[in-house]
Amino acid sequence: MFERLFPRHAPKKPELPEPDAQLALGALLVRVAFADRSYSASEVGVIDDILSQIYDLGPIDAAKLRATCEALERDAPGTPDFAEILRDEIDYEHRKDVANAMWQVVYADGRKKQIEEAVLHQIEAALGITPGDSAALQARWDC
Repeated sequence: MFERLFPRHAPKKPELPEPDAQLALGALLVRVAFADRSYSASEVGVIDDILSQIYDLGPIDAAKLRATCEALERDAPGTPDFAEILRDEIDYEHRKDVANAMWQVVYADGRKKQIEEAVLHQIEAALGITPGDSAALQARWDC
């Protein structure tokens, strides 16, 4: 009886898919939202909307993708690895669109936090976004 309550081995984590551009983008969106250790419903909704629009998904499929990205963000490679996947698969203009989507997540709860901004700037740098383009993207949202 105690073996079922207190197993000797930790339960196995589910196998995660190998990150591709879709999963890397979702994981980075989640990483920005989690940066302040708060993950609000508004941030979840914005992430779902972004994934739905970019990948032409219905609400349920977007939520499933986000859930996979949440697990991947927790247990998979760091920001540079995700960014490298995106750099390899999408051109510069679309990477700027990705950064713009991340600014949406930062402001999803109605306020910008320094830690979220710092994480986003690290991601932009890893994506190869120039400082000038980064400043222009941020200026759009700082109004």
